[in-house]
Amino acid sequence: MPLPSKMSGVVLTGHGGPEKLEWRDDLPVPTPGARDVVIKVSAAGVNNTDINTRTAWYSKGDGESDDASWSGKALSFPRIQGADVCGHIVAVGDQVDAARVGERVLIEPCIREANGEILETPWYFGSECDGGFAEYTRVAARHAHRVESNLTDIELASFPCSYSTAENMLTRAAVKSGETVLVTGASGGVGSAAVQLASARGARVVAVTSANKADKLKALGADETLDRDANYVSALGAGQVDVVIDLVAGRKWPSLLDVLRPGGRYAVAGAIAGPLVELDVRTLYLKDLSFYGCTVLEPEVFGNLVTRIERGDIAPLVAETYSLHEIGAAQDAFGRKGHIGKIVLSLS
Repeated sequence: MPLPSKMSGVVLTGHGGPEKLEWRDDLPVPTPGARDVVIKVSAAGVNNTDINTRTAWYSKGDGESDDASWSGKALSFPRIQGADVCGHIVAVGDQVDAARVGERVLIEPCIREANGEILETPWYFGSECDGGFAEYTRVAARHAHRVESNLTDIELASFPCSYSTAENMLTRAAVKSGETVLVTGASGGVGSAAVQLASARGARVVAVTSANKADKLKALGADETLDRDANYVSALGAGQVDVVIDLVAGRKWPSLLDVLRPGGRYAVAGAIAGPLVELDVRTLYLKDLSFYGCTVLEPEVFGNLVTRIERGDIAPLVAETYSLHEIGAAQDAFGRKGHIGKIVLSLS
């Protein structure tokens, strides 16, 4: 069955507030290149990356936007955002097995191939290329991972960005069974994923959250919770943590290094409490700490994540569901941080 020529979706027209998100019914349906697949989108998750890109948060140029993307380069507009995608393959390129049509897939958000070429610097789906906030999307076939699961499309769409980010941090920091892992921002999408994934590795997990969310995080696998306003050193003791998985940064950042053991590892993929922190370099070198900045996924991470989903090692955590038409309300709810897990947009 041939694809339609036009589709509906939401485009980002420039950096700014929610008014920069525009519903369109006349968007061209993408056609596959030789090594691509076209996917009919069923559901797409909401992420910090979507909002950070819209507001030019990534820019270090005091309001300039020529470095305001995930890759540190200028975005081109209009752009269809949306990094978390679950859907079904409806068309393939000449070099892709036609038997893949009909597969239910999750899209790996860290893009290493686009337009038939291997990228020197990876892209982020929905940032440097169009993403999933539309009826159809296109991606290199290697980044569309078949998934066999009884979970719904909405549930599956809660996994790609947050869980792959969390799994990548744990992979980079080489978290092992029996280690103590401190997760900041534990009620958010990446944080709650890190709690589950670290627990699945056999680690002892301490989750930093608010008191009203503590029980839910314990149900996800946290062995202990710590209020975000607590004194970390007083509560845990100095040098008692093997790995810190940090999504917060901000003013309390120095205490994260204080609770690490000598030889401890610190992995970071977010700075929701503020990107500028104070580092006493003596703490870094006298304790032989290792720092890991985590953005580009290690090659094995997404495939490993899909395997965990299919085995049932991890559970989806969908806080709220909106229609794509309601993207403004969904992003507003996301920004209030009153939820645990993911907010997902339905396109079906």
